[in-house]
Amino acid sequence: MEEKSDRVNLDPLNTTETDKWVGKPLGGGQLKEPISLNDIRRWVQGMQNPHPLYYDERYAAESALGEIVAPQSFTVNCTVGHGAVPAIQGYIPGTHMLFGGDEWWFYGPRIRPGDRIRCDRMLFDYRVTHTKFAGPTMFSRGDTTYINQRGEVIGKQRSTSIRYRAENARAMDSLAAQRQAPQWTIEQFERFEEQKFAYYQTFQKHFTRTFNEVSDGETLPVRPIGPHTIQTFCTEWRAYIFTVWGAEESDDLPTSALEAGWLPEMSRDPGKARIDPTYADGLYYGPSRGHVHERYAQLIGVPRSYGYGATMGAWILDYLTNWAGELGFVTQCNARYIGPALVGDATFLTGRVAAKQAGRHGAWGIVTVDFEMKNQDGLLLAKGPAEVRLPLK
Repeated sequence: MEEKSDRVNLDPLNTTETDKWVGKPLGGGQLKEPISLNDIRRWVQGMQNPHPLYYDERYAAESALGEIVAPQSFTVNCTVGHGAVPAIQGYIPGTHMLFGGDEWWFYGPRIRPGDRIRCDRMLFDYRVTHTKFAGPTMFSRGDTTYINQRGEVIGKQRSTSIRYRAENARAMDSLAAQRQAPQWTIEQFERFEEQKFAYYQTFQKHFTRTFNEVSDGETLPVRPIGPHTIQTFCTEWRAYIFTVWGAEESDDLPTSALEAGWLPEMSRDPGKARIDPTYADGLYYGPSRGHVHERYAQLIGVPRSYGYGATMGAWILDYLTNWAGELGFVTQCNARYIGPALVGDATFLTGRVAAKQAGRHGAWGIVTVDFEMKNQDGLLLAKGPAEVRLPLK
Protein backbone atom coordinates (compact mmCIF):
# COMPACT_ATOMS: atom_id res chain seq x y z
CA MET A 1 0.00 0.00 0.00
CA GLU A 2 2.90 2.35 0.68
CA GLU A 3 4.11 1.76 -2.87
CA LYS A 4 0.73 2.73 -4.26
CA SER A 5 0.57 5.87 -2.11
CA ASP A 6 3.95 6.94 -3.51
CA ARG A 7 2.43 6.94 -6.99
CA VAL A 8 -0.64 8.98 -5.96
CA ASN A 9 -0.61 12.75 -5.67
CA LEU A 10 -2.07 13.32 -2.18
CA ASP A 11 -3.56 16.63 -1.12
CA PRO A 12 -2.19 17.94 2.21
CA LEU A 13 -4.21 18.98 5.27
CA ASN A 14 -4.09 22.58 6.43
CA THR A 15 -4.99 22.51 10.13
CA THR A 16 -4.61 26.24 10.79
CA GLU A 17 -8.34 26.71 11.39
CA THR A 18 -8.44 23.81 13.84
CA ASP A 19 -5.75 25.42 16.01
CA LYS A 20 -8.20 28.22 16.85
CA TRP A 21 -10.66 25.84 18.54
CA VAL A 22 -8.44 23.77 20.82
CA GLY A 23 -9.26 24.18 24.52
CA LYS A 24 -12.26 26.48 24.03
CA PRO A 25 -15.83 25.78 25.25
CA LEU A 26 -17.88 24.67 22.26
CA GLY A 27 -21.53 24.78 21.37
CA GLY A 28 -23.87 22.57 19.44
CA GLY A 29 -27.28 21.02 19.85
CA GLN A 30 -28.92 20.17 23.15
CA LEU A 31 -31.92 17.88 23.58
CA LYS A 32 -35.14 19.79 24.26
CA GLU A 33 -37.11 17.18 26.16
CA PRO A 34 -36.53 15.01 29.23
CA ILE A 35 -35.54 11.41 28.63
CA SER A 36 -38.65 9.25 28.22
CA LEU A 37 -39.17 5.59 28.97
CA ASN A 38 -39.73 4.90 25.29
CA ASP A 39 -36.45 6.66 24.41
CA ILE A 40 -34.71 3.96 26.46
CA ARG A 41 -36.80 1.17 24.96
CA ARG A 42 -36.15 2.42 21.42
CA TRP A 43 -32.44 2.57 22.19
CA VAL A 44 -32.03 -1.06 23.27
CA GLN A 45 -34.15 -2.13 20.31
CA GLY A 46 -31.92 -0.20 17.91
CA MET A 47 -28.75 -1.53 19.55
CA GLN A 48 -30.03 -5.14 19.26
CA ASN A 49 -29.76 -5.58 23.04
CA PRO A 50 -32.88 -7.36 24.34
CA HIS A 51 -32.11 -7.01 28.05
CA PRO A 52 -35.48 -6.85 29.89
CA LEU A 53 -34.02 -4.54 32.55
CA TYR A 54 -34.26 -1.73 30.00
CA TYR A 55 -37.72 -2.26 28.52
CA ASP A 56 -39.85 -4.53 30.76
CA GLU A 57 -41.18 -2.64 33.80
CA ARG A 58 -42.21 -5.82 35.67
CA TYR A 59 -38.79 -7.41 35.24
CA ALA A 60 -37.08 -4.15 36.25
CA ALA A 61 -39.21 -3.80 39.39
CA GLU A 62 -37.89 -7.18 40.57
CA SER A 63 -34.26 -6.30 39.79
CA ALA A 64 -31.58 -5.00 42.15
CA LEU A 65 -32.24 -1.50 40.74
CA GLY A 66 -36.00 -1.69 41.25
CA GLU A 67 -36.99 0.19 38.10
CA ILE A 68 -36.17 0.66 34.45
CA VAL A 69 -32.95 2.59 34.03
CA ALA A 70 -31.03 3.43 30.89
CA PRO A 71 -28.04 1.21 30.03
CA GLN A 72 -24.72 3.00 30.32
CA SER A 73 -24.48 2.92 26.52
CA PHE A 74 -27.51 5.23 26.39
CA THR A 75 -25.34 8.15 27.58
CA VAL A 76 -24.16 8.82 24.00
CA ASN A 77 -27.85 9.17 23.06
CA CYS A 78 -28.16 12.23 25.33
CA THR A 79 -26.27 14.55 22.99
CA VAL A 80 -26.44 15.74 19.39
CA GLY A 81 -23.99 14.21 16.92
CA HIS A 82 -22.92 11.04 18.76
CA GLY A 83 -20.48 12.97 20.96
CA ALA A 84 -18.22 13.61 17.95
CA VAL A 85 -19.06 17.32 17.52
CA PRO A 86 -16.16 18.69 19.62
CA ALA A 87 -13.72 16.58 17.59
CA ILE A 88 -14.88 18.09 14.26
CA GLN A 89 -13.68 21.68 14.52
CA GLY A 90 -11.88 23.85 12.00
CA TYR A 91 -12.54 24.23 8.29
CA ILE A 92 -10.56 21.78 6.12
CA PRO A 93 -12.08 21.69 2.60
CA GLY A 94 -12.85 18.42 0.84
CA THR A 95 -12.77 16.36 4.00
CA HIS A 96 -14.93 13.74 5.62
CA MET A 97 -14.71 12.03 9.00
CA LEU A 98 -14.93 8.56 10.47
CA PHE A 99 -14.99 7.60 14.14
CA GLY A 100 -11.63 6.50 15.50
CA GLY A 101 -12.61 5.61 19.04
CA ASP A 102 -14.38 6.56 22.25
CA GLU A 103 -12.92 6.72 25.72
CA TRP A 104 -15.50 6.87 28.50
CA TRP A 105 -15.36 7.74 32.18
CA PHE A 106 -18.54 7.07 34.17
CA TYR A 107 -18.94 8.65 37.60
CA GLY A 108 -21.92 6.87 39.13
CA PRO A 109 -25.31 8.52 38.46
CA ARG A 110 -27.63 6.41 36.30
CA ILE A 111 -29.90 7.92 33.65
CA ARG A 112 -33.60 7.44 34.39
CA PRO A 113 -36.83 8.45 32.64
CA GLY A 114 -37.56 12.09 33.39
CA ASP A 115 -33.92 13.19 33.53
CA ARG A 116 -32.85 16.26 31.58
CA ILE A 117 -29.33 15.97 30.21
CA ARG A 118 -27.16 18.80 28.90
CA CYS A 119 -23.66 18.60 27.46
CA ASP A 120 -20.48 20.64 27.76
CA ARG A 121 -18.00 20.30 24.88
CA MET A 122 -14.34 21.07 24.14
CA LEU A 123 -11.77 20.09 21.51
CA PHE A 124 -9.02 18.37 23.50
CA ASP A 125 -6.18 17.93 20.99
CA TYR A 126 -5.23 16.63 17.55
CA ARG A 127 -2.36 15.17 15.59
CA VAL A 128 -1.72 14.63 11.88
CA THR A 129 -0.13 11.45 10.59
CA HIS A 130 0.16 9.47 7.35
CA THR A 131 -2.23 6.52 7.00
CA LYS A 132 -2.66 3.78 4.43
CA PHE A 133 -6.30 4.80 4.14
CA ALA A 134 -5.99 8.47 3.14
CA GLY A 135 -2.42 9.70 3.42
CA PRO A 136 -2.30 12.88 5.56
CA THR A 137 -4.94 12.25 8.23
CA MET A 138 -5.99 14.18 11.33
CA PHE A 139 -6.84 12.33 14.54
CA SER A 140 -8.64 14.88 16.70
CA ARG A 141 -10.03 14.24 20.17
CA GLY A 142 -12.97 16.11 21.68
CA ASP A 143 -14.63 15.87 25.07
CA THR A 144 -18.36 15.77 25.77
CA THR A 145 -19.40 15.92 29.43
CA TYR A 146 -22.92 14.75 30.31
CA ILE A 147 -24.67 16.51 33.23
CA ASN A 148 -28.15 15.88 34.60
CA GLN A 149 -30.71 18.36 35.97
CA ARG A 150 -29.28 18.00 39.50
CA GLY A 151 -25.84 19.11 38.33
CA GLU A 152 -24.43 15.59 38.65
CA VAL A 153 -21.79 14.61 36.12
CA ILE A 154 -22.89 11.31 34.60
CA GLY A 155 -19.83 10.75 32.47
CA LYS A 156 -17.31 12.10 30.00
CA GLN A 157 -16.74 10.87 26.46
CA ARG A 158 -13.47 11.58 24.65
CA SER A 159 -14.30 10.90 21.01
CA THR A 160 -11.62 10.51 18.33
CA SER A 161 -12.51 11.83 14.90
CA ILE A 162 -10.56 10.69 11.84
CA ARG A 163 -10.58 13.60 9.38
CA TYR A 164 -9.18 13.10 5.91
CA ARG A 165 -9.50 14.20 2.30
CA ALA A 166 -12.05 12.00 0.57
CA GLU A 167 -10.21 12.36 -2.75
CA ASN A 168 -7.08 10.86 -1.17
CA ALA A 169 -9.03 7.91 0.24
CA ARG A 170 -10.58 7.18 -3.16
CA ALA A 171 -7.20 7.36 -4.86
CA MET A 172 -5.51 5.02 -2.37
CA ASP A 173 -8.46 2.59 -2.38
CA SER A 174 -7.02 0.69 0.57
CA LEU A 175 -10.31 -1.13 1.33
CA ALA A 176 -10.87 -2.47 -2.19
CA ALA A 177 -10.66 -6.08 -1.02
CA GLN A 178 -13.82 -5.55 1.04
CA ARG A 179 -15.96 -4.22 -1.81
CA GLN A 180 -17.85 -7.50 -2.23
CA ALA A 181 -20.34 -8.27 0.54
CA PRO A 182 -20.45 -11.86 1.84
CA GLN A 183 -23.32 -14.07 0.77
CA TRP A 184 -24.98 -15.92 3.64
CA THR A 185 -26.77 -19.20 3.00
CA ILE A 186 -30.05 -19.86 4.78
CA GLU A 187 -28.29 -22.48 6.91
CA GLN A 188 -25.52 -20.06 7.90
CA PHE A 189 -28.06 -17.36 8.71
CA GLU A 190 -30.13 -19.71 10.88
CA ARG A 191 -27.01 -20.91 12.69
CA PHE A 192 -26.03 -17.31 13.37
CA GLU A 193 -29.51 -16.59 14.75
CA GLU A 194 -29.09 -19.53 17.11
CA GLN A 195 -25.76 -18.09 18.32
CA LYS A 196 -27.37 -14.73 19.01
CA PHE A 197 -30.25 -16.33 20.89
CA ALA A 198 -27.82 -18.34 23.02
CA TYR A 199 -26.03 -15.14 23.95
CA TYR A 200 -29.29 -13.37 24.84
CA GLN A 201 -30.12 -16.18 27.24
CA THR A 202 -27.02 -15.35 29.32
CA PHE A 203 -28.70 -12.27 30.81
CA GLN A 204 -32.42 -13.05 30.93
CA LYS A 205 -32.46 -14.00 34.63
CA HIS A 206 -31.72 -11.63 37.52
CA PHE A 207 -28.16 -12.01 38.76
CA THR A 208 -25.38 -10.15 40.55
CA ARG A 209 -21.84 -10.95 39.48
CA THR A 210 -19.40 -10.51 42.35
CA PHE A 211 -15.73 -9.61 42.29
CA ASN A 212 -14.74 -12.71 44.23
CA GLU A 213 -16.35 -15.14 41.79
CA VAL A 214 -14.47 -13.73 38.77
CA SER A 215 -11.18 -15.41 37.87
CA ASP A 216 -8.09 -13.99 36.16
CA GLY A 217 -8.14 -15.04 32.52
CA GLU A 218 -11.87 -15.78 32.57
CA THR A 219 -13.51 -15.37 29.17
CA LEU A 220 -16.78 -13.59 28.54
CA PRO A 221 -19.45 -15.18 26.32
CA VAL A 222 -19.22 -14.38 22.61
CA ARG A 223 -21.66 -11.71 21.47
CA PRO A 224 -22.69 -12.05 17.80
CA ILE A 225 -24.30 -9.03 16.10
CA GLY A 226 -25.77 -8.88 12.61
CA PRO A 227 -25.52 -9.70 9.80
CA HIS A 228 -25.70 -5.94 9.28
CA THR A 229 -28.18 -4.61 6.74
CA ILE A 230 -29.48 -1.26 5.57
CA GLN A 231 -32.50 -1.97 7.80
CA THR A 232 -30.39 -2.46 10.93
CA PHE A 233 -28.33 0.65 10.19
CA CYS A 234 -31.52 2.72 9.77
CA THR A 235 -32.98 1.30 12.99
CA GLU A 236 -29.80 2.25 14.82
CA TRP A 237 -29.90 5.77 13.39
CA ARG A 238 -33.50 6.32 14.44
CA ALA A 239 -32.71 5.16 17.98
CA TYR A 240 -30.67 8.36 18.45
CA ILE A 241 -32.99 11.02 19.87
CA PHE A 242 -31.38 13.90 18.00
CA THR A 243 -32.40 12.38 14.64
CA VAL A 244 -36.08 13.10 15.41
CA TRP A 245 -37.36 16.30 13.78
CA GLY A 246 -37.40 19.15 16.28
CA ALA A 247 -35.77 17.17 19.10
CA GLU A 248 -32.77 19.49 19.48
CA GLU A 249 -32.04 23.19 19.86
CA SER A 250 -28.83 25.18 19.63
CA ASP A 251 -27.18 26.38 22.82
CA ASP A 252 -25.78 29.36 20.85
CA LEU A 253 -22.16 28.70 21.81
CA PRO A 254 -19.63 28.72 18.93
CA THR A 255 -18.92 25.61 16.87
CA SER A 256 -17.60 24.97 13.36
CA ALA A 257 -18.77 21.36 13.04
CA LEU A 258 -21.35 22.16 10.37
CA GLU A 259 -18.78 24.17 8.35
CA ALA A 260 -15.90 21.72 8.70
CA GLY A 261 -15.24 21.39 4.96
CA TRP A 262 -17.71 18.61 4.14
CA LEU A 263 -18.04 17.55 0.51
CA PRO A 264 -21.04 19.22 -1.20
CA GLU A 265 -22.69 15.81 -1.58
CA MET A 266 -22.34 15.19 2.18
CA SER A 267 -23.47 18.63 3.38
CA ARG A 268 -26.75 19.75 4.88
CA ASP A 269 -29.00 22.42 3.34
CA PRO A 270 -30.35 24.55 6.24
CA GLY A 271 -32.41 26.73 3.90
CA LYS A 272 -34.42 23.86 2.45
CA ALA A 273 -34.52 22.22 5.89
CA ARG A 274 -36.82 24.97 7.13
CA ILE A 275 -39.45 23.45 4.82
CA ASP A 276 -38.33 19.80 4.77
CA PRO A 277 -36.20 18.73 7.77
CA THR A 278 -34.73 15.80 5.84
CA TYR A 279 -32.31 18.30 4.26
CA ALA A 280 -30.62 18.64 7.64
CA ASP A 281 -31.25 15.09 8.76
CA GLY A 282 -27.73 13.84 8.02
CA LEU A 283 -28.85 10.40 6.90
CA TYR A 284 -31.14 11.27 3.99
CA TYR A 285 -29.15 14.37 3.08
CA GLY A 286 -25.82 15.11 4.71
CA PRO A 287 -22.66 13.56 6.14
CA SER A 288 -24.23 10.25 7.20
CA ARG A 289 -25.55 9.31 3.75
CA GLY A 290 -22.77 6.81 3.21
CA HIS A 291 -24.10 4.62 6.00
CA VAL A 292 -27.06 3.58 3.86
CA HIS A 293 -26.14 4.61 0.29
CA GLU A 294 -23.26 2.68 -1.24
CA ARG A 295 -22.48 5.35 -3.84
CA TYR A 296 -21.88 7.90 -1.07
CA ALA A 297 -19.87 5.40 0.96
CA GLN A 298 -17.55 4.92 -2.00
CA LEU A 299 -17.39 8.70 -2.48
CA ILE A 300 -15.62 8.95 0.89
CA GLY A 301 -13.40 5.90 0.33
CA VAL A 302 -15.46 3.20 2.10
CA PRO A 303 -16.25 0.16 -0.11
CA ARG A 304 -19.92 -0.27 0.87
CA SER A 305 -22.52 1.01 3.33
CA TYR A 306 -21.24 0.96 6.87
CA GLY A 307 -22.31 1.26 10.51
CA TYR A 308 -21.86 4.00 13.07
CA GLY A 309 -18.81 4.37 15.30
CA ALA A 310 -20.94 5.47 18.25
CA THR A 311 -23.03 2.33 17.85
CA MET A 312 -19.89 0.18 17.96
CA GLY A 313 -19.12 1.85 21.27
CA ALA A 314 -22.65 1.12 22.47
CA TRP A 315 -22.32 -2.56 21.51
CA ILE A 316 -19.14 -2.74 23.59
CA LEU A 317 -20.64 -1.06 26.67
CA ASP A 318 -23.74 -3.25 26.46
CA TYR A 319 -21.53 -6.32 26.16
CA LEU A 320 -19.65 -5.40 29.33
CA THR A 321 -22.70 -4.44 31.39
CA ASN A 322 -24.70 -7.50 30.32
CA TRP A 323 -21.86 -9.63 31.68
CA ALA A 324 -21.40 -7.53 34.83
CA GLY A 325 -24.91 -8.11 36.18
CA GLU A 326 -27.43 -5.73 37.70
CA LEU A 327 -25.00 -4.18 40.22
CA GLY A 328 -21.99 -4.14 37.91
CA PHE A 329 -20.86 -0.78 36.54
CA VAL A 330 -18.34 0.22 33.86
CA THR A 331 -16.15 2.98 35.28
CA GLN A 332 -13.86 3.42 32.26
CA CYS A 333 -13.75 2.08 28.72
CA ASN A 334 -11.22 2.97 26.03
CA ALA A 335 -12.41 1.60 22.69
CA ARG A 336 -10.25 2.07 19.60
CA TYR A 337 -12.17 1.67 16.32
CA ILE A 338 -9.98 0.14 13.63
CA GLY A 339 -12.53 -0.47 10.87
CA PRO A 340 -16.28 -0.08 10.30
CA ALA A 341 -18.95 -2.76 10.37
CA LEU A 342 -19.92 -3.06 6.70
CA VAL A 343 -23.31 -4.00 5.34
CA GLY A 344 -23.51 -7.76 4.91
CA ASP A 345 -20.90 -8.47 7.58
CA ALA A 346 -21.42 -10.05 10.98
CA THR A 347 -19.69 -8.84 14.13
CA PHE A 348 -18.39 -10.83 17.08
CA LEU A 349 -17.43 -9.40 20.48
CA THR A 350 -15.14 -11.34 22.82
CA GLY A 351 -13.60 -10.45 26.15
CA ARG A 352 -11.15 -11.73 28.76
CA VAL A 353 -10.53 -10.75 32.37
CA ALA A 354 -7.00 -9.32 32.36
CA ALA A 355 -6.64 -8.11 35.96
CA LYS A 356 -8.41 -7.75 39.31
CA GLN A 357 -7.97 -5.09 41.99
CA ALA A 358 -9.89 -4.98 45.27
CA GLY A 359 -11.41 -1.63 46.23
CA ARG A 360 -9.96 0.56 48.95
CA HIS A 361 -13.05 0.52 51.14
CA GLY A 362 -13.84 -3.17 50.89
CA ALA A 363 -17.23 -3.00 49.19
CA TRP A 364 -16.22 -3.09 45.53
CA GLY A 365 -13.51 -4.47 43.30
CA ILE A 366 -12.33 -3.42 39.82
CA VAL A 367 -11.99 -5.97 37.04
CA THR A 368 -10.09 -5.07 33.87
CA VAL A 369 -11.55 -6.67 30.74
CA ASP A 370 -9.73 -6.70 27.40
CA PHE A 371 -12.24 -6.86 24.54
CA GLU A 372 -12.06 -7.31 20.78
CA MET A 373 -14.57 -6.92 17.97
CA LYS A 374 -14.02 -8.85 14.73
CA ASN A 375 -16.03 -9.64 11.62
CA GLN A 376 -16.81 -13.09 10.20
CA ASP A 377 -13.40 -13.23 8.49
CA GLY A 378 -11.50 -12.45 11.68
CA LEU A 379 -10.76 -8.85 10.64
CA LEU A 380 -10.24 -6.71 13.76
CA LEU A 381 -12.75 -3.84 13.99
CA ALA A 382 -12.26 -2.57 17.55
CA LYS A 383 -10.36 -3.36 20.71
CA GLY A 384 -9.46 -1.94 24.08
CA PRO A 385 -9.50 -2.30 27.84
CA ALA A 386 -12.35 -1.51 30.19
CA GLU A 387 -12.65 -1.31 33.96
CA VAL A 388 -15.75 -2.83 35.51
CA ARG A 389 -16.76 -2.29 39.14
CA LEU A 390 -18.26 -5.35 40.84
CA PRO A 391 -19.52 -5.86 44.41
CA LEU A 392 -17.23 -8.04 46.52
CA LYS A 393 -20.19 -10.19 47.62
